Amino acid sequence: MTNYNIVSLGEILWDILPEQELPGGAPLNVAYHLHKQSQQVVLVSRTGSDEHGQRLLDIMQERGLSADLIQRDTMYDTGKVYARMDEKLDMQYDIVYPVAWDHIGWDTALENVFRSNDLQYLVYGSLMARNSVSRNTLEKALQSKARKVLDINLRAPYYSKETLEWLLFSCDLLKLNIGELELISSWYGSYATNEERVLALSVRFNITTVIVTLGSMGCMGYVDEQFYYQEGQPVKVADTIGSGDAFLAGFLTSQIRGCTPAYSLAYANALGALVASKPGGCPDYHPKEITDMIKDKAYISTGH
Repeated sequence: MTNYNIVSLGEILWDILPEQELPGGAPLNVAYHLHKQSQQVVLVSRTGSDEHGQRLLDIMQERGLSADLIQRDTMYDTGKVYARMDEKLDMQYDIVYPVAWDHIGWDTALENVFRSNDLQYLVYGSLMARNSVSRNTLEKALQSKARKVLDINLRAPYYSKETLEWLLFSCDLLKLNIGELELISSWYGSYATNEERVLALSVRFNITTVIVTLGSMGCMGYVDEQFYYQEGQPVKVADTIGSGDAFLAGFLTSQIRGCTPAYSLAYANALGALVASKPGGCPDYHPKEITDMIKDKAYISTGH
């Protein structure tokens, strides 16, 4: 088995749009974009023993993604999400429950990966905790020495304050969008600015790195007690499926490569925008397209 440096743990599914079906799930999207950036990443998930599951495995193989840790389920179907874009260009989702990825089990293969000294990052989201079987697997994975990366990904009704606080206390790096930042910070007080909201979460949960996507306005980051900002990239939006996942993959890749927080945000923002300009969460592209988008120094942010 390959010596993986990143595990992406959670849902693998089909995004059912009005006009087509696309492979998706935040962990799959993150893994795909990390792989495109030449990272040794493995996706941990579970599909049904059905046509949709086999199609996902075939797509992973076509795209060079490892399926070593994709489990097959004989009781539950492969995950599906019915997605549509609203008038604000935000995606709305109806997530089917229960499905195969709600039953990701802990086994010897998983234990061996999480014991590896090569493992640097574990990426996980809040949906992984909606069912007791996958939640138990997540609890075991969080005991590893890898740096924990939480991509909140709130999807009502599949979260609670209690569960989110457990996930937040477990992470080293938090990624969320502006709506999620406003909602979660409102549980602990009233804040006048996004900086105050980020600081409140950082202090309360002892998180040293918080990155926030701001849609067309770009992004902000709080890294080692320093704020950084990145303006939006002007692109014609095809859809926003997976753009936040691509953003996270871009940020992690840049950090692994030893880039500064400012450049990491610029790279992440460009990748997120590039994906938003293409249909689906896992479109084809060349990494050079990302660097071409940030050649202009005006796009490289500075700390404030």
